[in-house]
Amino acid sequence: MQESKAMKGAMRRRGWAVLSAVALLCAGVGAMLPAQAWAQSDAVKELAAPPPIQLPLKPSPEFAKFPRYVGTLGKRQIVLRLGAKTDDPAGVHGEYQYTDTGEVILIAGDRDGDTLEVEESNDGTHITGNWVGKFAADGSVSGDRMNVDDSDPQPFDLKPLAAGQAVPAASAGAGAALAPHASSATAPAPAASGAHAVGGVSNLQTGE
Repeated sequence: MQESKAMKGAMRRRGWAVLSAVALLCAGVGAMLPAQAWAQSDAVKELAAPPPIQLPLKPSPEFAKFPRYVGTLGKRQIVLRLGAKTDDPAGVHGEYQYTDTGEVILIAGDRDGDTLEVEESNDGTHITGNWVGKFAADGSVSGDRMNVDDSDPQPFDLKPLAAGQAVPAASAGAGAALAPHASSATAPAPAASGAHAVGGVSNLQTGE
């Protein structure tokens, strides 16, 4: 009897030891899973994240086929390329480029009938200005470009360029900095509505 009790006691101790080991193992696996899940989540986010935007911005081939408008923003000549978004025809996006320096600025927003309301970004992330304008019957568009707080309005006056038409020089040598795709074909910009992120990204922040 004493041997039987001793054997049963030894078996119980071994049983608790096994259960304890299993519990510790489970706890360890449980502790590892969140870390693994976090690592996988970070990896997925990294793969899903868009590539970093290279500054200064360069003319996008995506906008090369868009209708072109040429004229002035303030006292400087620009060429605007503006067209409907491929994934959402209700919105418009594009870019404008200063002919004196070649600086490119992204632009996106909406066109509702003859009213144009868009935002601009000089880095593809932060909103740097707002445009509000009206299209005329001849396709030209004019209005004001303002800072994000609606201060310092600057008038813009742009006229559509015909297919194959060269960008007129504002002064001697002006326009030399324009990208080669500036001579792309043009067509009337489609009417659209609905605001959209600048350049197709959704992480815009209002610039100070």
